[in-house]
Amino acid sequence: MMKKLFLIFSIILPLPLVAQQPKEIQKSIYFGGGSWYIDGEQRQSLWEIVNDIPNIEFYEISIMSHTDPIGGREFNERLSRMRSQSVIDLLRNFKVPQEIIKFKDFAFDEPAYDNNTWEGRARNRRVDILFTPIAL
Repeated sequence: MMKKLFLIFSIILPLPLVAQQPKEIQKSIYFGGGSWYIDGEQRQSLWEIVNDIPNIEFYEISIMSHTDPIGGREFNERLSRMRSQSVIDLLRNFKVPQEIIKFKDFAFDEPAYDNNTWEGRARNRRVDILFTPIAL
């Protein structure tokens, strides 16, 4: 009788119920030169990511803002901060808890792409947003 019950439950219930581990997600938002405006398409894309993360309060969100070198240090430090703030404001509008959001403004100090080309400068004008699950 026990063997029959075991066989029945083995067929009905999936054997190992493995919970899917949360994964790290990265999203970049790109800006025009001198701008901190987030367009509707990028806004929608970020909303979809935030909306698809269950229990977002168990994540840390790191915002890393970058610029190209055009305009000088003071201008780019301010621009980098404005870009971070635009993303933070948008996340707050999406009801993301403020306490899980961290930011770092790099301005043009750590370019990921070649600032000697138009394409490289365009790719450096961005904010990277990293959603990292908090280990409990």
